[in-house]
Amino acid sequence: MKHWIALSGIALLLAAAIAVSEYRKLDVPASPAPILYFIADTEKELTRLPVSFTRMSDEEEIRAGDELAKAYVYNTQSTGVPANPDIAIIESYLTQVGSQVAANAHRKLPYKFHYVPEPGLVNAFALPGGHVYLGEGLLHLMDSEDELAAVLGHEVEHIDHFHCAERLQREEAMRKIPLAALMSLPLAVFQAGYSKDQELEADREGTILAVAAGYSANGAVRMFETFARLFKELQSEKPKTPQDEAARVAEQTIEGYFRSHPLPSERIAQINKLIASNGWALRPERNLAVAYIFLSKEAQAALDDGKYALAAQLANQSLQSNSAQWPAVDILAYAQFCQGDFVVAAKTARKALSEGPRDSHLLGIYAQSLAATNHKTAGEEFHAWADTKSDQNPRDVQITEAGLALLAGNPALAQQRETEIPQEGDPTLFAQLGSWHYLAGDYQKAVDLSAVAVQERPGERDYRARYAWALIEVHRYQDALVTLRNDSYTESPLPQYLMPRAIAYWLSQQPEPALREFDSAVERQPFWSNTKVTDALYSPLVAKTLIEMKAERERQRALLKKNK
Repeated sequence: MKHWIALSGIALLLAAAIAVSEYRKLDVPASPAPILYFIADTEKELTRLPVSFTRMSDEEEIRAGDELAKAYVYNTQSTGVPANPDIAIIESYLTQVGSQVAANAHRKLPYKFHYVPEPGLVNAFALPGGHVYLGEGLLHLMDSEDELAAVLGHEVEHIDHFHCAERLQREEAMRKIPLAALMSLPLAVFQAGYSKDQELEADREGTILAVAAGYSANGAVRMFETFARLFKELQSEKPKTPQDEAARVAEQTIEGYFRSHPLPSERIAQINKLIASNGWALRPERNLAVAYIFLSKEAQAALDDGKYALAAQLANQSLQSNSAQWPAVDILAYAQFCQGDFVVAAKTARKALSEGPRDSHLLGIYAQSLAATNHKTAGEEFHAWADTKSDQNPRDVQITEAGLALLAGNPALAQQRETEIPQEGDPTLFAQLGSWHYLAGDYQKAVDLSAVAVQERPGERDYRARYAWALIEVHRYQDALVTLRNDSYTESPLPQYLMPRAIAYWLSQQPEPALREFDSAVERQPFWSNTKVTDALYSPLVAKTLIEMKAERERQRALLKKNK
């Protein structure tokens, strides 16, 4: 009889929730927040209902959690995508910190710590039996290992105090299906917050675990302060573009988090009271050991936005934490090059190429930086570096040496390399050698070599861009424009296509589309406004045309201003 009363109460609760939602008819954007809201509200109501069950054993809980974890790994891992080494580094770090924190938990369960590489997941959650997950969006907000320890401790305590297990059993009771059939539960069930008392309990006990592991209790305080500040900032900003709208996924997750958790002010007050009552001395916080990974991501984003000085600054900060991080060196060297700092860029690239693995992009930056500094000596300096390498001058190094010799007025080596390329069967080598002929002013040869590369790999956008630049120099403007047509699945013009299209339009007496493409190119890749860079990479014809288009655009703006 009691069970029937309990189930009737649940049914009435759900019916009321549906009725209220129909009555209100709220018009809100699609987001994960409503799911989190509903689960959180249901959780809070269920704590007041007489739903009773026999607590499962640790073995049953571990088994159930493992099955849920298997399903989650299956759903989050893409097939056929190369593994990102950063993910393994971060997950190992989470395991290291989490294991220290979990060592003092009451229940000795096989705690496992997982990283979810989703920028929009500004959350952490736990599964029954010991699995703890941390989203990329939340880790990115942290700047100390103590904050990380506090968050992991909080999630461990949701497991340690049976919060996760009880939620699973409540789902079993509500859905009237066996436990074994619950393995397909959406993870939002566990991402949502628990009752207020349970959340505050996890805060207290998680902080105690972190302090016992040697971390500062201030990590928990600063984490909640960060949440409060970020939520306030997001609430005051409204999206203006589709890109901004996409960024609201993270905002919606945070809104769901706050909707289902106690207010940050209340949580901060509780931790401060805990610090005072225990007489804890606030230790200095430790640096977040994987912060360099996020600094590199920020540097790449700044580079993509054309903020070259900021990209260099962030890359340098990343390298201060981990000097053997070659992607950050690549970003730094390219940012320096795009600012016209060729001597510095060459130095950065050479150091990285000498100490780390050979990288084709860095190799190109090094060679182009040397060439931009001095055509005559670039080949000798590059050759001196190549002789120090133990990889016996691979083909891309040999092609680069031949290209630099071309710039110095010695075509013999380039001719020799050209006869050797067909044996390699690699169109990249034709494209590379074609680019060196372009820089040397042999434009028809650049057309011929680039055409081979495009024929071999017509979908390679970089080859098509190189081919178009060469076509422009032999006055085949329409062919260049045809070559630079967007792929059928690409809506907006590709960045590397914008300026060659602008040049081709301008030289074929089509100023209106030329200036439109010119404006877009300068906006998306500001190095086009730096004559040091454009003179180093492009022909005198391109340099002259850029000046003409810039002058015409300024004339039109001045005329428009005068007529207002």
